[in-house]
Amino acid sequence: MSAEIYLDYAATSPLDPAVATAMRDCLEHEYGNPSSQHAAGRRARALVETARAEIAARVGAPAERIFFMSGATEANNLALKGLLLPGSSLARVGARPHLVTSTIEHKSVLDPARALEELGVEVTYVPADPLGRVAPADIERSLRDDTRLVSIMHVNNETGVIQDVAAIGSLCRARGVRFHVDAAQSVGKLELDLGSAPIDLCSLTAHKLCGPKGVGALYVAKGIVLAPQMHGGEQEHGLRAGTLATHQAVGMGKAYALADPAREAPKLGALRDALWDRLRAIPGARQNGDPRRRAPHVLNVAFPGAEGESLRFALRDVAVSAGSACAADSPEASHVLTGMGLSDALASSSLRFSVGRFTTEAEVVQAAARVAAEVERLRACASGAPAWCTT
Repeated sequence: MSAEIYLDYAATSPLDPAVATAMRDCLEHEYGNPSSQHAAGRRARALVETARAEIAARVGAPAERIFFMSGATEANNLALKGLLLPGSSLARVGARPHLVTSTIEHKSVLDPARALEELGVEVTYVPADPLGRVAPADIERSLRDDTRLVSIMHVNNETGVIQDVAAIGSLCRARGVRFHVDAAQSVGKLELDLGSAPIDLCSLTAHKLCGPKGVGALYVAKGIVLAPQMHGGEQEHGLRAGTLATHQAVGMGKAYALADPAREAPKLGALRDALWDRLRAIPGARQNGDPRRRAPHVLNVAFPGAEGESLRFALRDVAVSAGSACAADSPEASHVLTGMGLSDALASSSLRFSVGRFTTEAEVVQAAARVAAEVERLRACASGAPAWCTT
């Protein structure tokens, strides 16, 4: 079997060698607890604060408003639960708060939203249009006097469609509603300036931009008090208890320092377009999501007549996804694609391709040829032509 072609950067990305070096140096030489007051602890603390500043610089935020988490999933949970459950700056005694989100959010927003519903929070789920866009006007119509939070992701993890978070945030700000954005898929691909954007809470991660897994951050605007969901220490100003993993923070900081949308986005967009130019030649192939308002690294394509999981399995030497990695074990069709109006059959015939820093044009060409061959074979199998049903 030939070497694997990796086109699943939206699920996770390879660790950049410079990030690995920074983390290894930290692991080998700086073992102190960053909460300790001795010299080793102070050195570790300095590394953590340098990393915090690097992350903040990438997203245009004050460093003191960046709080380390285990990833964007924890950050999303803390943003929603920490703001809507008792103990937050918005909690009102006896009040039943209202949350607005969309039907195509990541599971790490939808599942906490459903959990909050069980605790008495009212939730409105705004649908997306057939191009995967959440209309700001629909968000505005959903706002009520008791709405405390709106949560909309910046870039959809399955389609790459960019949501108009500036317009949505402005609507929220005008109504005094807090606005949370999951930016896991956008940092490093799109410019994000939290210093000027009308965003109150923003979830970040490291492993989508060639950083380590297991670390992320939450931006919390000044004046917002969240109810901690992890107790047992005063780390991160009491917002998240537990000893900080210094090497993970260092790795995330280095990844954010290296991630430059102005340099990388044109290359990623060219690779994605080159891939689509070849895949669109497959009869019936259709792109899912807005073809213009999208991030440069994600391409979602439906191949009617070729079931997505079978196609993914057939592409053993090409790493792609049939949907979100967090829902990979679910037999159901993608909630994002069906939420855009695709039938279960069409959604199930779709694959997500995502390119990244180390993707080459040659890999794109090879992958497209492999996909074309397997789509043809699977369609022939489905139509009862046994000659094509060999592997």
